[in-house]
Amino acid sequence: MAPKVLISDKLSDAAVQIFKDRGIDVDFQPDLGKDKDKLAAVIGDYDGLAIRSATKVTEKILANATNLEVIARAGIGTDNIDKDAASKKGVIVMNTPFGNMITTAEHAIAMMFAVARQIPEASASTHAGKWEKSKFMGVELTGKTLGVIGAGNIGGIVCDRARGLKMKVAAYDPFLSEEKAKKMGVEKVELDDLLARADFITLHVPYTEQTANILSKEALAKTKKGVRIINCARGGLVDEEALAEALKSGHVAGAAFDVFKEEPATENPLFGLPNVVCTPHLGAATTEAQENVALQVAEQMSDYLLTGAVTNALNMPSVTAEEAKVMGPWITLAGHLGAFIGQMTDEAVKAINILYDGQVSEMNLNALNCAVVAGIMKRANPDVNMVSAPVVAREKGIQISTTNQDKSGVFDGYVKVTVVTEKRERSIAGTVFSDGKPRFIQIKGINIEAEVGAHMLYTTNNDVPGIIGTLGQTLGANDVNIANFTLGRSTAKGEAIALLYIDGPLPEKALKDLRDTGLFKQVKELEFEVA
Repeated sequence: MAPKVLISDKLSDAAVQIFKDRGIDVDFQPDLGKDKDKLAAVIGDYDGLAIRSATKVTEKILANATNLEVIARAGIGTDNIDKDAASKKGVIVMNTPFGNMITTAEHAIAMMFAVARQIPEASASTHAGKWEKSKFMGVELTGKTLGVIGAGNIGGIVCDRARGLKMKVAAYDPFLSEEKAKKMGVEKVELDDLLARADFITLHVPYTEQTANILSKEALAKTKKGVRIINCARGGLVDEEALAEALKSGHVAGAAFDVFKEEPATENPLFGLPNVVCTPHLGAATTEAQENVALQVAEQMSDYLLTGAVTNALNMPSVTAEEAKVMGPWITLAGHLGAFIGQMTDEAVKAINILYDGQVSEMNLNALNCAVVAGIMKRANPDVNMVSAPVVAREKGIQISTTNQDKSGVFDGYVKVTVVTEKRERSIAGTVFSDGKPRFIQIKGINIEAEVGAHMLYTTNNDVPGIIGTLGQTLGANDVNIANFTLGRSTAKGEAIALLYIDGPLPEKALKDLRDTGLFKQVKELEFEVA
């Protein structure tokens, strides 16, 4: 059955056609996102949800999303999605951060020009039949210092455009290296230095706990007198009340805002003040940008639903289509290794240590980590997946560590997972053979070579004669067919293990009969998700 996607906001016809061309069953209801109750009632029918800003994906809606695998936002901002609830539900959240970068950067530059030359007020005055040439004295941009808070994708484009205008550019961004700043032709500075020197300040950061009110009343007091402030990023980055007071006092000469703390903004302390330019969140509002993000969201969702490729996800490591092809068997193996340990572990897990050896150490380890953790967590929470598992692990305080190393044995690559509890450590290793099938190659330090089946029997015992016969005879007496039989031991007469791939679920009587023999230290039925 083809995956089913709901588009609950306005998206271009070309995007709808992409879904259809890729074989996706698409339901285009551009006004549905405004009706949260109706959306909650129907969301359970869909595998994917494509939205813009009108749809609010709340915890209540996600609670009804029984089949939902992915939410994709056509645009950058995902404030309208409860990402924590989505992650716990195991739903991937994607955005399209690159489709409207140029458009948003250009809008910031346009707003800077508008506030520098008081263009909106001058236009309104002229339309009113006035000719107030002397009233609208502006300032040049050439030679002025632009302070850029956030020099990422959009901020970087703004820096480039500003340099083209012969402005001096000072950038504050904790993630900007000196080398990158030099390549960009900007000066990397601390925030206080930027505030003291900038003639214009433009913000290009997401809204987070760290960036909320980054231009607070105290920060605004540190700015150069006559500064002009532009915000085309996110509402809530600037203390709007404090900025209004600074504008009234004349300390700030002007402001240009495309975004506001409360939107839609029908009231705001900045409204009605002289030399304040306001637009209704138009940063991405160009024909080109709207088309770009719509097409991008359709391609991303189709890629994920059809091939497992993850692009621009906010709560899941990205995996390209090419990586998905190569990594698929390794992700399956990682899940099986986690599932084995998860089913064998009855105590609370304190730490998960994952070793990647050889060729697998060069792959996307974040995705593999998620698969291991999901496998471990599934025993306690069957609904957990690669998205929600890291969230669950973090909430439980489980420490996750990884080590990667060059090839160290006979296999081109392998993965070893060790779980630490209060009482013990338990480990298992596996690899992927040339046929693309995962194999277990070591349990408790004992070398084996076992195919993974949907139903398996694991036993431990002292290495004594008669174990193979007892297993075969007891299972046969209970009408259990053995598909594959693997043995291993530490030393002669030492600890031994057996791992049997069987054709179906193990009857409780078979487990009891094996335990009653007194030959086995441990008898455990295991189940794996095998395609």
